[in-house]
Parts: sequence; structure tokens; C-alpha cells
Amino acid sequence: MSPYRRFDAWKRCHELAVAVYKVTKDFPRDERFGLTSQLRRGALSASTNIAEGACKRGRREFARYLDIAIGSLGELSYLIEFTKEVQLLRSDDWKQLNEMRERASIVTWRLYRKVRNG
Repeated sequence: MSPYRRFDAWKRCHELAVAVYKVTKDFPRDERFGLTSQLRRGALSASTNIAEGACKRGRREFARYLDIAIGSLGELSYLIEFTKEVQLLRSDDWKQLNEMRERASIVTWRLYRKVRNG
């Protein structure tokens, strides 16, 4: 088993990335290189940084990757809000993604604090 798979933070971020991909497949074609791409990159960045960091040597380096993942989740928070306000995201999709992002953020922050403080 890959080392990152044991972390709840990775699992939550992975689930969020899958959900973002599913929701954005119905976005307008003219947003393919705009919001669709930005949302997908943000969601994937969180899970891929956790995966990459888990494979690095040492807590300090892993903490750095977790910090990047947390930043990506913050970016995603704004993008989800923005797409709702410009009516690209239905209210039920917004609620689902926002709740998933919130849970992913909480567990990623917990893991970051644990790794950073040893």
C-alpha cells in the first residue's frame, strides 16, 4: 500500500477531487480553460501534495507539502463560492462540495499540526 493511503486527509482530499471532477464535467465549454481547470487543479493539488509529501523523507518536508495542500484547499474554498455566485454551480452541488472541502481542510490541518509538532 502506498504510504499516503493511510492518511484520512488524503482520503478526504481524494474524494473531494473526484466530486469536483464530476460536478465540473457539466460546466459550459467556454469555462474549460477557466473555472473548470482551476477548480480541478485546486482539488487535485491538495491530494497530490499529501501523496507526494508522504513519500518524502522527514517530518519537516512532509509538513511543507501539507502546508501547500492546505493552501490549495483555501483556494478551492473561494472557487467553490465564486462558481455558486456566478450560477455555474447548483446549490446542492455547492453544499456538497463545500462540506467535503471543510472536512478535508479540518483533517489536513490536524495532520499538519501532528507532523509539524512531532
